[in-house]
Amino acid sequence: MAPKRGVFEAKYFELDKNQLDGKLFGEIVELVHNPVSFSVLAKLMLSDGSVHYTIAAEGQFVGQRVEAGKTASLEIGNVLMLGSCVEGCPVFNIEKIPGDGGSMVRSSGAYSLIVARDKKFVYVKLPSGKTALLHQNCRATIGVAAGGGRVEKPMVKAGTRFHLFSAKGKAYPITRGVAMNPVSHPFGGAQHHPGKSKSTSRHAPAGRKVGAIASKRTGRRKKN
Repeated sequence: MAPKRGVFEAKYFELDKNQLDGKLFGEIVELVHNPVSFSVLAKLMLSDGSVHYTIAAEGQFVGQRVEAGKTASLEIGNVLMLGSCVEGCPVFNIEKIPGDGGSMVRSSGAYSLIVARDKKFVYVKLPSGKTALLHQNCRATIGVAAGGGRVEKPMVKAGTRFHLFSAKGKAYPITRGVAMNPVSHPFGGAQHHPGKSKSTSRHAPAGRKVGAIASKRTGRRKKN
């Protein structure tokens, strides 16, 4: 069984009637480093005494009072329904379905923008540039996810990247298949190119299932 390296699952507390009609109060008691993710976690204690971990916003601090719900004030770190946010408001840790705990825009320094609203849905511009249509009762945190600027620091040497990937449980470095011998990989040999079609059947055995698996098309796309 794989070891559990994470602190706690960073999700919103259960969506209840108090949040749909009013608001809850809480306080940040600690900012926590989570080794399995790039975002900073905030340990949040609600007024009912329950403790939850959520993704912290840039600028939040220990002891800060936080509000969550439909009538919460529009301030950094508060959790609101998308329908309660104004156009142009930056948000992160967004729910796809009301009550799922937050599943979109969760990486450090990430945020989305509220583009428009109608009676039931809200249009949100994601970091990818796409626009998502979400229910107005989906929750999101106001502001920008903490830890921005992380990717601006250069790695400088391969050892730094090795330790980074090791902390995340990922393999590094990874040898390219075309750089291997034919005995080691289907793409091996043939002077650093695959030597055969990269298209592979969906039902191919494990050792052959590399490259473009069950590709619908191959080759370069035509400009016209």
